[in-house]
Amino acid sequence: MTEKLLALLQGVLGESKKTARGNYAYHCPFCNSNQLKMEIQVESSITGENHWHCWVCNTSGKKLVNLLKQLKQPREVIAELFSILNISTYRTKSTDTEYVSMIKLPDEFQPLWRNNGSIEQKNALKYLIVDRNVSLSEIIKYNIGYCETGRYAKMIIVPSYDSDGQLNYFVGRSYYHTDGTRHRNPEISKDIVGFEMFINWNYPITIVEGAFDAIAVRRNAIPLFGKTISDTLRKRIIENRVKEIYICLDKDAQKQAIEHAEEFLDNGITVRFVDLKLKDPAEIGFQKMINIIKETPPLSFGKLLEYKLDL
Repeated sequence: MTEKLLALLQGVLGESKKTARGNYAYHCPFCNSNQLKMEIQVESSITGENHWHCWVCNTSGKKLVNLLKQLKQPREVIAELFSILNISTYRTKSTDTEYVSMIKLPDEFQPLWRNNGSIEQKNALKYLIVDRNVSLSEIIKYNIGYCETGRYAKMIIVPSYDSDGQLNYFVGRSYYHTDGTRHRNPEISKDIVGFEMFINWNYPITIVEGAFDAIAVRRNAIPLFGKTISDTLRKRIIENRVKEIYICLDKDAQKQAIEHAEEFLDNGITVRFVDLKLKDPAEIGFQKMINIIKETPPLSFGKLLEYKLDL
């Protein structure tokens, strides 16, 4: 199977070389890097997946069929792939098919931990460290960067990575208070788990709205990048048998949170609604947030009913 699969990939992607990890590296068709930086797991994992990832643009996926579809390969090539991988049928319903988004960091992205001496970088760092209380260690941990030009010009870029370390989302935030556009996010699905790479499901999790809120909480915090608890996050919570959840959302996001809280309670999960008193975690700061979280009582079914009646 390996030789046939390598021949098919060579026909699509061109020359390759075997890496020290036992995978095969190709020229990335998405960023057109001059080096062989797209790495493909030719030998299937125990889950039957063939992970692929470009180390330059971070485009990635778990199934080769999605790679071929994104490259607009003809039906006969995809059919040959199915034959090689011994896949007899391909389900086309959206609930059965895995679609890998074409997300990558902006081409102009520069990591802030790498000093380039520019005035813009200094202004971006000032915004993070002074205005947002983000430490240098957190800038390194979350791979926070910025853009000087392009669609995200004069914006901080905060990436989010999944459990495999693959980019699954990012947010852009202006580091100048006078700019008209304060936020800019990629136009892709938010049905992900924010900052999943840093989450340990064996410990209590905290659900917040934004990336800076999660950074402020620090410990096992998941940003929604909005106000909606995604289906993927809900499923992860149930599947991983999370024992305790702290929900730190604005009042206007509580309706959906209450609906999910009922499901979580039915699954034996302790839920706590953290009252932020019209502030957000990033404004409150780490130490005060920890104190507020510690003082938040568990949500009872009686209190849940009260919340429902108040909606």
